[in-house]
Amino acid sequence: MKKSKSKEKPARAKKVSAKKMTPSKKSALGTPYGDRILVKPLTAEETGTVTSFGIIIPDTAKEKPEQGRVVAVGTGKKGEDGRIIPLQVKVGDRVMFSKYGYDEVKLGGTEYYLIAESSILMVF
Repeated sequence: MKKSKSKEKPARAKKVSAKKMTPSKKSALGTPYGDRILVKPLTAEETGTVTSFGIIIPDTAKEKPEQGRVVAVGTGKKGEDGRIIPLQVKVGDRVMFSKYGYDEVKLGGTEYYLIAESSILMVF
């Protein structure tokens, strides 16, 4: 009786499609690097900060919104051991972030904020 020698193939890493990681607009917006998150700021109506008194506030006096909707996320932060630590937020989450903890970017005529995960204060 012959013994067959089976050669085991090394395990391959799974390929993750881009559709699972970011929204369908990925090609137009790109993917944030590392632990960065791309956020579209919410309008005053979406955040619930519009008054019912009819007072008109000039644009120069308005504060920038500190809330937004996650549009794209990076791959994660690299740990001390070299492994990638995945981000805790996902596309579609509504987040509150630090007032001065973001960079403004304009992509395709729309304003977005690029935020490090450590600047995220709350997920709704």
